[in-house]
Amino acid sequence: MVDWTPKDATRQARIIGLDEFEALFSTFSHSAWRLETRRRFASDEATDTYRQFVENGVVDWPVEDPYCELIRSQTAQGKRVERVRIVDQPPTMGQLYLLDNAKRNSGLGEDIRNLWRMDADSLQLPAEDFWLFDSRLAAKLRFGDDDHLVDVELITEPAEVVRYSVIRDAAWHHAVPYEEFAAKLSDSE
Repeated sequence: MVDWTPKDATRQARIIGLDEFEALFSTFSHSAWRLETRRRFASDEATDTYRQFVENGVVDWPVEDPYCELIRSQTAQGKRVERVRIVDQPPTMGQLYLLDNAKRNSGLGEDIRNLWRMDADSLQLPAEDFWLFDSRLAAKLRFGDDDHLVDVELITEPAEVVRYSVIRDAAWHHAVPYEEFAAKLSDSE
């Protein structure tokens, strides 16, 4: 049995606001990697693209917004932006929305993969959403009861960063590229 819990309650961490968190995407040197475990994001549900997806099943994704420009410029420099999304069976509406969004983000140079929740549970992956930047700092996303992102816990303690790196390696090894995952999902419907 894998134990993903922190080993030291005195780990070096500090809470940062969303602006400081967003700045990390401009300052990383080599890689930004995310484990996405949530079933829904309230911020997504408040967007026009989410409304389009629920109503039509398709979205006209904007590709010129600040996030897209930032990720495109980072990946054009040879930096890696990757994520593994944990998906329920059957997927929630929010997970289907993000699977559709993967087309746009992949076009920006992001490598997105998916992992069924039952497989993540078998691997005993934690139910934490986090980003790992340059394998040197982890940014644990903290959500309120209403599924809104509240703030971010920035973790720099080396043993904790290694723990997050091991989680990344386990998830990445078992995850499936989003195109393959989406094709299998369509075949099973």
